[in-house]
Amino acid sequence: MAKAATTTAAKAATPPTITLKHLAAALAEDHELSKKKAEEILGDMVERITNHLKNGERIRIVGLGILQVRKRAARMGRNPATGEQIEIAASKKVAFRPAKELKEAV
Repeated sequence: MAKAATTTAAKAATPPTITLKHLAAALAEDHELSKKKAEEILGDMVERITNHLKNGERIRIVGLGILQVRKRAARMGRNPATGEQIEIAASKKVAFRPAKELKEAV
C-alpha cells in the first residue's frame, strides 16, 4: 500500500506544462494584443525556427540558448526484448545548449 501512495505522490509532483497558448495569452495581456494575434506571432516564430533548422542553420536566442541540428552516425545497438544486435540508421537531432543566463536563473 505504501508503494502506491509513493507513486501517486510522484505523479502529483509533476510540474505544469506551459503550452504555446499559455505563452500567447500572457504576451497578449502584457503587450495589449489580442490572444489570436499573439498566437499567430508565436506560431510564425516556431515555423521560422523550424525552417532555419531544416536549412542547417543555428539559432541563437540571447538569454535562452542555441538550437542546432546535429548528425548522429549509424551505430550498432541491441533489441532490449531479444538481445539481438540491430543496426541503428544515421539520423539528425535537434540539440539545445542553454545560455549562461538561463543556467544561472534555473
